[in-house]
Amino acid sequence: MAVKTHFLNYLSLFLISIILFNCAGPTRTVKRVQVDEAIDISGRWNDTDARLTAEAMVKDVLSRPWLKNFIDENGRKPVVIVGQIRNRTSEHIETAMFIKHIERELLNSGQVQFVASDKEREALRNERLDQQSFASPESAKELANELGADFMLQGVITSVTDSFEGRRVVKYQVNLELIDIEKNTKVWIGQKEIKKYIEQSKYKW
Repeated sequence: MAVKTHFLNYLSLFLISIILFNCAGPTRTVKRVQVDEAIDISGRWNDTDARLTAEAMVKDVLSRPWLKNFIDENGRKPVVIVGQIRNRTSEHIETAMFIKHIERELLNSGQVQFVASDKEREALRNERLDQQSFASPESAKELANELGADFMLQGVITSVTDSFEGRRVVKYQVNLELIDIEKNTKVWIGQKEIKKYIEQSKYKW
């Protein structure tokens, strides 16, 4: 009887330990890292991909003949605007962040003039309209005095995925085009590819 009692006591303690362990939940560790450090967790498109792609493609577009040709013909820097960059991958990609990286690289290059996007221009136009009624005549900004863009940069992000038994290869391809707004001619076409290999032991894609 005593042996049976001891066995039941040990069994109860064992079951209680399992329950407490399962209720404890996962632990979490957080550490600060450099913002430009490349960290791939899921293998999907991330902020590092957006930044490095923007840097590479802006460097390429500014090194091509269209820029020098325009300056020689017009005696000034070209005015550029970034249009729509479509996401045609199977993932959710925050294209707004990618566009901001491109805008920053173009503006900071000092080689082109840069105008606001369509949404930003709408807000600015509303502000100028308000100024006509509520700002002093000396400080109110004039209407119909915007700087028109000479070129629009637009493009698309696509991807191809190949997977088998816990292994996956994803290739992202970014295609951008710079278009002369007045002539509808393409003066530059750029392409950047990123390829990732992902492997996991218990596979489920």
